Amino acid sequence: MRDFSWKYFALTGDVDAFLLYKEMDGLQAVDGVDEEEDGEAASELEGM
Repeated sequence: MRDFSWKYFALTGDVDAFLLYKEMDGLQAVDGVDEEEDGEAASELEGM
């Protein structure tokens, strides 16, 4: 869901999609996300 909301935001610039992305990011930080998954998101950002 986090990746989808980021990709949707990147394509459309929709603020609600960005807010959903940030909310999901915060929830994953609380749950503890694997470092590997964070690395994938960072590499997606570099490709833009």
